[in-house]
Amino acid sequence: MNINTRTARASDVDSIFEVRTSVRENYLSREEMRQMGITESVVADMIEKNLCAWVAAESEKIVGFSMILPDEGCLFAAFVLPEYEGQGIGRRLVFLAEQELFKHHEIAWLETDKKSRAAKFYMQLGWGNKKEINDTDIKLEKYRSV
Repeated sequence: MNINTRTARASDVDSIFEVRTSVRENYLSREEMRQMGITESVVADMIEKNLCAWVAAESEKIVGFSMILPDEGCLFAAFVLPEYEGQGIGRRLVFLAEQELFKHHEIAWLETDKKSRAAKFYMQLGWGNKKEINDTDIKLEKYRSV
């Protein structure tokens, strides 16, 4: 299996949404995302205007993605198709996102469910300074290496 990573293109948006709605944890339907203002057109516009998203692909099939909010210093999303988990794809995608975040910010942050596998995954990658946001979510931070 040969997985390559690259900068996302606006034409990848439908596949990005397919990955996002395939997950077992932190599931959101397209309608739930739409209600939050996360639409295909909004994401495509962000990708066209900023270096803010990366995809992992096997041949032409997108199997994972990561996305940042560059102005806010936020790792906004990192998801991999369930059948591709455990192969280091998420780690590679988060690394690409971190590289871009740390070009512009000393501290990057993210929010996730405190009981999720994602929370443990991010902490294994050096994210910490855990702060409770509410009963279910935490904020994690990571500092740029000197």
